[in-house]
Order: sequence, then structure tokens, then C-alpha cells
Amino acid sequence: MDKPAAQRAIAEFLRALGRDPEREPELRDTPRRVADAFADELLSGYAIDLRALLGEGSAPGANSAGIVVVRRIAVATVCPHHLLSSLGHATVAYRPGERVLGLGTVARLVDACARRLALQEQIGVEVVNALVSLGGARGAFCQLTLHHSCLSARGSRQADATVRTQASAGELADPACLAELEFALRAEPEA
Repeated sequence: MDKPAAQRAIAEFLRALGRDPEREPELRDTPRRVADAFADELLSGYAIDLRALLGEGSAPGANSAGIVVVRRIAVATVCPHHLLSSLGHATVAYRPGERVLGLGTVARLVDACARRLALQEQIGVEVVNALVSLGGARGAFCQLTLHHSCLSARGSRQADATVRTQASAGELADPACLAELEFALRAEPEA
């Protein structure tokens, strides 16, 4: 990423909106702050190699009929349409294959997929596909529940609205397995 170019572009963007960072003290450091936030945090997922992440964060294990569920994984992402944030959480479930993933690895995978310019639906699909194709899971499921700034701060201004999406792959894409998993998730209260 080219942070100096991003800083110049943010300064020009503010000037185009009638605000001059060189003349308004509260905006003086805004171009640098915005460029740093996007490069170092909000879009840091582009720098993560998902194959390496899942390879380093797993250990050999026997195939299991059981399902591993990780709930309330914090999610922060940026909408590619308006460059506004979406915040919420994910629930990820997977059926291990020949490898068992560390729980922190599952959380880091969600974070790496979310910290890109991606639609909510794409994040879930990327998570489950990575778990199956790169992590060796026999099946995977991802449910995302997010509050979108582009829905609450602009447009229809629905401050309390949440968006929930689901994606599944492998064995957990089978309708019977998916129904069983969804029933188990509803029956067990979140901690």
C-alpha cells in the first residue's frame, strides 16, 4: 500500500467536500490517520495468507464426527460500496478432517476475511471455503450478524437493524446436517 498517496487522496477528498485539512486544525492529521487506519487495520486482511494461517494453526487429529463451534467472534469490516464500517460477530462451526484447527486460528481466519473490502455474504463464503479447501475440514458453517453503518448512518437510517447471513460448505452444506446444526445453535444459549 502507498500510504503517502492515500494521505494525499484523503486530503484532496476533504477539500472536494469543502473542508481543508491545512486550514482546519481538527482536520490537520486526518489524512494520515485515515490512511493509517485503512492500511494498518481496516484492510489488513489482504496481507494475510489464508493457506499459511490455517497450516500453522492446525495439528493432526483423527477424523471426528463431532462439530466444533466458535461463537461471538468479533467482526469489523468495511463495505465496498460506501467505505463505511460494519461491526458485529460471527459464529463458525466446522467438522474436522485429518487436522484440527486451533480456536484462535478460526477467529484469525474470520478477521483476515473480514478486514478486506467485502460484502458480508462474501466474508462467510470465504471463511467456509477456506476451512474446507485449505484447512481440511469435512464441512464448515459461518453465520455473520452485523450492524452496517451504511444502513444506520445514511440511506434509510435504520440504527437498530442487523443483517444476518449464513454460508456453508462440505458436509455442513447438506440440508439435513445444516438443519441439525441450526437447531443445536438455537437450542444452546449464547454465553
